Amino acid sequence: MLENMNTYSFPQSKSVDTYGIVCFSHLRWNFVFQRPQHLLSRFAKTRDVLVIEEPEYHDGAPGFVIDGTDEGVKVAVPHLPLGTAPDQAERILKTLVDELLDSQNIKNYVAWYYTPMMLAWSEHLRPLATVYDCMDELSAFKNAPEELRTREAELFGLADLVFTGGRSLYEVKRERHDAVYCFPSSIDVKHFARALEVDEEPLDQIEIPHPRIGFFGVIDERTDIGLLQEIAELRPDWQFVMIGPVVKISEDDLPRGENIHYLGGKSYDELPDYIAGWDVAMMPFAMNESTRFISPTKTPEYLAAGRPVVSTPIRDVVRPYGEAGLVEIASTASEFADAIQRFLVEDASERQKKANEFLETMSWDKTYQAMSELIDDAIAANAERSASASV
Repeated sequence: MLENMNTYSFPQSKSVDTYGIVCFSHLRWNFVFQRPQHLLSRFAKTRDVLVIEEPEYHDGAPGFVIDGTDEGVKVAVPHLPLGTAPDQAERILKTLVDELLDSQNIKNYVAWYYTPMMLAWSEHLRPLATVYDCMDELSAFKNAPEELRTREAELFGLADLVFTGGRSLYEVKRERHDAVYCFPSSIDVKHFARALEVDEEPLDQIEIPHPRIGFFGVIDERTDIGLLQEIAELRPDWQFVMIGPVVKISEDDLPRGENIHYLGGKSYDELPDYIAGWDVAMMPFAMNESTRFISPTKTPEYLAAGRPVVSTPIRDVVRPYGEAGLVEIASTASEFADAIQRFLVEDASERQKKANEFLETMSWDKTYQAMSELIDDAIAANAERSASASV
């Protein structure tokens, strides 16, 4: 018997004559507000959205813990008994998912994947359509499961639509499916433009001297901590503000110095308040397999906040931001320092005007609308095929 662990009662369904979304995500909803949150929050305004996260293990019976979010999304976390073997976990999770969808009265829905690893306990489902929003090359990440590539191939076989999080990723995935669409990282301009009007600094940043060079995001194997150390040592008169959780690397390995400040993770709502106090924003990404196909959301976010940006030569930053003269590209500590120094003395008005014009072409709302239209078409095509097959 599976334990009912529901902890949240939901209002009447939003999805009367349309589909809901059941999303399988390796990213915790409350970890960092990024692409999944931007997109699914918009879907949740008009339809039911259920995000199923990776399992947690506890001393108790198997079941789901379900919570609501401020964005109107339902988040379901499966809890499995400690010591559950992997093959047993897959069998339990299949049953749990079926019971979850039944208990939430979810019948007409689109299956939306951020990781192919959840196929093991969801591939038996029969959604109206299947979407793979491939925002990263997960197989290149630290501690990636060996079977991830195999599972991704299976997901390509099941998916009706594949969205990619950037141009570089699109170029390596487009030959693997007939319906691959490039949707690079977008921007909520209004949210980050708040940084231009902030007049009261956060307490944990206010005492840090200027000039301040800032970064926000997950600090992990994609961050070139060696480069950060070199820049900080090269310019001890500059202050480096690092905002974000440390994941998959040891905090003991982080560079330390009087001019390096780790402020921890901050909420999406707080970010403009911190960026407002920076003189320059930086993206010291490592140049390795884990960053080969990334399309950093923070690039347009920094620009919308009015900050000049220096980045290592990440392909999806070089093209289009570097080529358009919106971001300075630097590979070494000295190049970073030179670029930052130029920004510290520049007249920023022309750069900001150019950035604003560029950002007018981007928005999560436009991305959401384009994805919705493709999904509608995929559902209609599947329905037509099903009707033809039944004749």
